[in-house]
Amino acid sequence: MNKMSVFEGKKIRKIWHNEEWFFSIVDVIEALTDSSNPRNYWNMLKAREADQGIELYTICVQLKLPSTDGKNYETDCANTEALFRIIQSIPSPKAEPFKLWLAKTGYERIQEIENPELGQDRIKKYYELKGYPKDWIDKRLRGIAIRQELTEEWKQREVTQEKEFAILTNEISKATFGKTIEEYKQHKGLQKPNQNLRDHMNDLELIFTMLGEKASTEITKTRDAQGFDECKVSAKKGGQIAQNARKELEQETGKSVVAQENYLHLAKNKKRMLEDT
Repeated sequence: MNKMSVFEGKKIRKIWHNEEWFFSIVDVIEALTDSSNPRNYWNMLKAREADQGIELYTICVQLKLPSTDGKNYETDCANTEALFRIIQSIPSPKAEPFKLWLAKTGYERIQEIENPELGQDRIKKYYELKGYPKDWIDKRLRGIAIRQELTEEWKQREVTQEKEFAILTNEISKATFGKTIEEYKQHKGLQKPNQNLRDHMNDLELIFTMLGEKASTEITKTRDAQGFDECKVSAKKGGQIAQNARKELEQETGKSVVAQENYLHLAKNKKRMLEDT
């Protein structure tokens, strides 16, 4: 979902990705600096920060946004937390008003950065408004915490590229469920890029996802895995542990854990929420 926001007369492109808004960095820079060449400003900013040992590209992602010619191009984007870090490096009197603008428009919760529990409360409310069952929400929130623990562990072990995170996640998924993330999404009839697979898992799928990722975290720590290749081995082993448990349950119940059911019927609730923000 692509949209446009306006800050002090400047248009800022944004896109809904991984259940949060990501903003075009060059648009934000243009709004803060009035630079005639915000793309060059961004390149120089990255180079300057790199000289100080800070690699800003590691907190950004490239997402396709519409350009003036009507076509979509890969564009450096950042979520609100990453934007806060980038804004710190931009000397601009508009920095504070911009932060307030983010908060006012509902896309930035400053307190959540300092107090993650507030973020959990917001996410819980988000799922409640969409109509998810309470028990499901509790599992989803726990899964988010376990996922964050795993990704933090990877980051500390020299896994920094988004592509590497995706590969490791696929390794756990393939071992646990016999499907990559994309194959799993197709199995559930999820066709849009912004549809998060975990938001369409049932209780058991969430539980085995948590088991695979928690096991991967513990194995990574125990083995003191370093770098992408060693973390990949730990991810496979973590997923295999979850796979063994899944197969044992399926043998006892005679039913597959991997389900085609999804929560697409709640999409209207989500659309209503986004239109209200």
